[in-house]
Amino acid sequence: MPIKNLGEFIQLLEERDQLVRIKHPVSAKLEITEITDRVCKAPAEKNKALLFENVDGGNIPVLINAFGSRERMSWALEVDDLEELNHRLAEVIDPRLPKGMREMIGRGQDLLDVLRSIGLGPKKVKRAPVQEIVELEQPSLDKIPILQCWPEDAGRFITLPQVITRDPESQIRNVGMYRLQVVDEGSLLVHWQRHKGGAEHERVARNTEAKQIPAAIVLGGDPASMWCSSAPLPPNLDEYLLAGYLRGTPVEFVDCVSQPLEVPANAEIVIEGYIDPHEHLPEGPFGDHTGYYTPIEPFPVFHVTAITQRAQPIYPTTIVGIPPMEDVWMGKATERLFLPLIRLFLPEVLDVNMPAEGVFHNLVLVSIKKRYPGHARKVISGLWGLGLLSLAKAIVVMDDWVDVQNVSQSAWQALGNVDWSHDVIHMDGMVDHLDHASYQHSFGGKIGVDATAKLADEGYSRSWPQVVQMDPEVIRRINEIWDELGI
Repeated sequence: MPIKNLGEFIQLLEERDQLVRIKHPVSAKLEITEITDRVCKAPAEKNKALLFENVDGGNIPVLINAFGSRERMSWALEVDDLEELNHRLAEVIDPRLPKGMREMIGRGQDLLDVLRSIGLGPKKVKRAPVQEIVELEQPSLDKIPILQCWPEDAGRFITLPQVITRDPESQIRNVGMYRLQVVDEGSLLVHWQRHKGGAEHERVARNTEAKQIPAAIVLGGDPASMWCSSAPLPPNLDEYLLAGYLRGTPVEFVDCVSQPLEVPANAEIVIEGYIDPHEHLPEGPFGDHTGYYTPIEPFPVFHVTAITQRAQPIYPTTIVGIPPMEDVWMGKATERLFLPLIRLFLPEVLDVNMPAEGVFHNLVLVSIKKRYPGHARKVISGLWGLGLLSLAKAIVVMDDWVDVQNVSQSAWQALGNVDWSHDVIHMDGMVDHLDHASYQHSFGGKIGVDATAKLADEGYSRSWPQVVQMDPEVIRRINEIWDELGI
């Protein structure tokens, strides 16, 4: 059975010895961050989800680092290992014609299962756990234990939300994970970056002279829905359809009490309101996933119109900063799930790795089966044309035998196989909104590196050397006697 809500996920983590309950009183201001940062960077056996049950100033427990390991992120998305995401989606979107009746029936069953999981439309309920308590008269953000993460942060920030808006013209829903800075008990600032779906809704609203964008901030729910708000889906593709696919069953929704939107019925807390596309205030600074504070910029204001919640809610949150952090594994899930989609357009790509050191968008390591001159350059150009991979600052392409998940091996290959005067593409283009190194906002230098073995047709006039490797027969014999050697 799929995980239905955050409580069930907490129970699963506890059963598998992946949760620590902390009863000691702590502050939401800086202290939870310091504790969590140490746990995120601890050895694997010490890196666990944390449930703070005694947070100063309130009676709502705080859950953090729930997605902070490969195992926990896998369980959140209903798989035993993240690699299954790659294989499952690859089978569904396989463009090859099925061979024989058995494979045809199997392919049809896969597609039928997908249709069942996403549903033919929103699965609506009239009564929902997230509306056990409804505050319409004086809804206050001060009752929620929202963290101040780092000393120079501008204040308290919601960091693990599902922000729901609809396109003012098409009414197509978008769900995004945007940090939200608390201004006062009734308003927030929405940090949606210029390349994200919510920012596009704001642009459409200004062009159509819409005065308000109805919005809802969802906290908690089933873990797949929580993660899907961070997924870089193509425009106009509903994130909750992806959550339904991952869970194997559609997400249940309930109508908001003050806005014309639907929200997941099994969430913990929902903050309803509207965003004024014409009202902006200075947002930030904020200690971000780059490991640096992002500067102050104007962002739109979210006005709270209602808060609904469970009778005994749990507040889910996360922190970002110098990697590795919890978001490393959220990004790794994105990488594994979307690899089949990359291969749909670039079938020569064998694997992709966006290591923690590159904070996801600063470095992409790629392995390919090289077949012709300039093949690596074709892949670099192709990746820069795919969705949010267009923001990647550095793409390094290597041969098929290189394990790009092994950063040490990748560095050895890249540094040894490149002539920097011949094998580098340099261009100006889009970079991430948070990139502080670019001389212009969201626009700067990008580099592509061909670290493959070079061909004569590429102008390489020497003979490419062989990689040093042991005779397979010797490896087999030593494997047989290894235990007898006493090493």
